Amino acid sequence: MTYPDPINVQTFLDEDIGSGDITALIIPETRRAEAKVMTREAMLCCGQDWFNAVFSALNADVRIDWQVEEGQWVAAETVLCTLSGLARPLLTGERTALNLLQTLSATATQARLYANAVAGTGCKVLDTRKTIPGLRDAQKYAVVCGGCHNHRVGLYDGILIKENHIVAAGSIAQAISQARKVSDKLLEIEVESMNELDEAIAAHPDRIMLDNFSVPELQVAVKKVAGRCELEASGNIVLSNIREIAETGVDYISIGALTKNVQAVDLSMRVILGGE
Repeated sequence: MTYPDPINVQTFLDEDIGSGDITALIIPETRRAEAKVMTREAMLCCGQDWFNAVFSALNADVRIDWQVEEGQWVAAETVLCTLSGLARPLLTGERTALNLLQTLSATATQARLYANAVAGTGCKVLDTRKTIPGLRDAQKYAVVCGGCHNHRVGLYDGILIKENHIVAAGSIAQAISQARKVSDKLLEIEVESMNELDEAIAAHPDRIMLDNFSVPELQVAVKKVAGRCELEASGNIVLSNIREIAETGVDYISIGALTKNVQAVDLSMRVILGGE
């Protein structure tokens, strides 16, 4: 996918600042300060452009010097960057900037763990649409930064026929036939049993999602499909079992937890005030 420029962070700033940061008013307007951002846990650093954009929106003169690269794995207690400039914008932007950095770094860190778990199998780990509202593009970027891959971005760039679509359309065959008439984008259908798999194979989709199939069932499905279309495993897949699933020969594994179950990385920003 093509990622947008970082972001209109003004929405996030407006959410936090509202009519104004009244606490920052206790600091003299001309006072300058320095600050450093540190991680308290190991992480893959992701979201520097979002972090920078927050302070740029508040005051273009804030200087940020990154000590680590975007996409770099860093140890706990690492200083990620230092900042300098007027104290008020540093204090006002702190929470919004850290929220973005810690969330995107958490997403990328999670993705790196999953990517490492399937390394060498030829299977690609995909994200899903289970993203934090307002952060879909950012989280999709973070997934790739961590070494995994994007599924469709939204409802507009790929067809995924699920159980309710099949019921509404009348059958798997009818759903796929109609889908071919409305779009030439990737056509994927979700199946929940071997019988549904057989129906899907006969209808010739581009990809079949195997929902909650056991490892033996996945192995049978791979042999049955025999390369006629792509296969994607999904449902109840975690770090402890993903390697075994990848080794069945499926092409893709989709993991909603990459974006919806992230626990923000523990970051801190410490300010040292200077003179006026």
